[in-house]
Amino acid sequence: MTDILRFLQNRNSASKLTEPAPSGAQMQEIFRAALRVPDHAWLRPWRFITITGERRQAFGALLEQCLLQRKPDADESARTKAHNAPLRAPLLVVVVARLSEHPKVPAIEQRLSAGCAAQAILLASEASGYAGIWRTGDAAFDRCVMNGLGLQADEEIIGFLYIGTRDGATKSIPERNTVDFVSHW
Repeated sequence: MTDILRFLQNRNSASKLTEPAPSGAQMQEIFRAALRVPDHAWLRPWRFITITGERRQAFGALLEQCLLQRKPDADESARTKAHNAPLRAPLLVVVVARLSEHPKVPAIEQRLSAGCAAQAILLASEASGYAGIWRTGDAAFDRCVMNGLGLQADEEIIGFLYIGTRDGATKSIPERNTVDFVSHW
C-alpha cells in the first residue's frame, strides 16, 4: 500500500484546533490542490473566502445577527455559540458554490465539484501538517449569512472549513468494512 493511500484512509476531522494555521504561502499551495478537482466543462463553480484574525470576531457578530433573524427568541446560550463559532480555529475557509446555467452541467454537479474542492482543502491541509473540520449547520443555508459575506444570488455556501493545528490526539475512528458499502451489479 502506498503512503498516499494510507494517508487517505487515516485522515479524520479535528474538532479542536489551535494556532498556528497554514501561512499565506501554504494556503496558496492548498488552494492549488482544490483547483484540481473534477470540474465538468471547466465551469470552476467554486470560490473560497478566508477569515482570520479579528475578522473572525466580525464573522461571529454576523452569525449571531443572522441567528436572531432566523430565531428571534434564541436564548443567550445559542447566541454565544453562534458568536464564538469562528473562534474554534485560527482560520476559516468558506467554500462557495457559484452556480451557472449550463446545458450539460446541472447545479447538483456544480455543487458536488465545490464539495470536492472542500475535501481537497481538508486533505491538502492535513498533508501540510495541519488539520481541519468541515461544518455547516443552519448558518450555511442562511441567505442573511451569504449576503453578509458578499455572495451573489447565484452563489451558496457549501461549508465552513475550520483549519489550524490539531489540539490533542487524533480521534479513533472504527474501521469500516467495504462489504457494507459496496455492491456489484
